[in-house]
Amino acid sequence: MTHPGTGARSGGPTGCGNLARVSSVPAASAAALAEGVDLLPLPDVADRLGLPISRVHQLLRERGLLAVRVSGKLVVPADFLDGDAVVKGLGGTITVLNDSGFSPDETLRWLYAADDTLPGRPIDALRGDRGREVKRRAQALAF
Repeated sequence: MTHPGTGARSGGPTGCGNLARVSSVPAASAAALAEGVDLLPLPDVADRLGLPISRVHQLLRERGLLAVRVSGKLVVPADFLDGDAVVKGLGGTITVLNDSGFSPDETLRWLYAADDTLPGRPIDALRGDRGREVKRRAQALAF
């Protein structure tokens, strides 16, 4: 749509441009976040991963990463990154949980909940290269 008199184009029927796409990023609420979790704003995530911010938004939309909405801004738990990469197995685990009907809040809580059978939290097991076991447990939740 072109705005009369300016020739400026809007981003679609909402007139919000990229804002409409960014708001479609699934995100957990701050209430689902465990205490003491370090958080990174999306520009910092993009810098650490060496990606443009638009690619980080794409990762979030495709559930390769999970964001938390804190005070209206999207942030990512620092535990989800390992140096300059997303923790191996995290995206697959998020997808399995999402396909099992977990909301972003439930997924975040599950990743940070202590599990004596792992032992520890699923996010710690993923960071410790025990992704298969974590994914197996996530798949079992679907049944």
